[in-house]
Amino acid sequence: MQLQVRGRNLEVSDAIRSYAEEKLGKLDRQLTDDPRVELELIVEKNPSIAENHVAEATIWTKGPVLRAREASPDIRASIDQLVDKLERQVARYKTQGRSRRRRAARSNGPAPETMPVVGDEGEPLIVKSKQFQVGPMSPGEAVLQLELIGHDFFVFRNGDSNEINVVYRRRDGNFGLIEPQ
Repeated sequence: MQLQVRGRNLEVSDAIRSYAEEKLGKLDRQLTDDPRVELELIVEKNPSIAENHVAEATIWTKGPVLRAREASPDIRASIDQLVDKLERQVARYKTQGRSRRRRAARSNGPAPETMPVVGDEGEPLIVKSKQFQVGPMSPGEAVLQLELIGHDFFVFRNGDSNEINVVYRRRDGNFGLIEPQ
């Protein structure tokens, strides 16, 4: 496992780094491919936030990208909760069929980031741009990918209609599907 630990508003000590490596090492035993893991440890400066120690992780596998975020009053507790959440995601990822993982790898690999685009004054600023291959899958598989990456929406090519579709998480907890006409 290739692990990168960064801190925001926090100096990552050797003790915290080794603790994170030990805890995230459990995931390395469950993932057969050599995953790349980025762990960001954050301390929120807002005094009204009780759970101000945040741990965010992104794991790039040969299949989908796994993401999780956990917050608590203690950084070690945040790491523990984060690893628990990631273990559940890895278990769900491993129970998917082999063909699903192959399709997910083709459609959702890590995307290169580009430089921010500066707009004219008064125009919205595009601060991040992603490019990725959109592989064919069913809306059900797209919902699984959406849950694994932890975003609010997921763009995919519908295997039945061969059109670009979007699944999104609704406020009521269900999912929606956007199809072009």
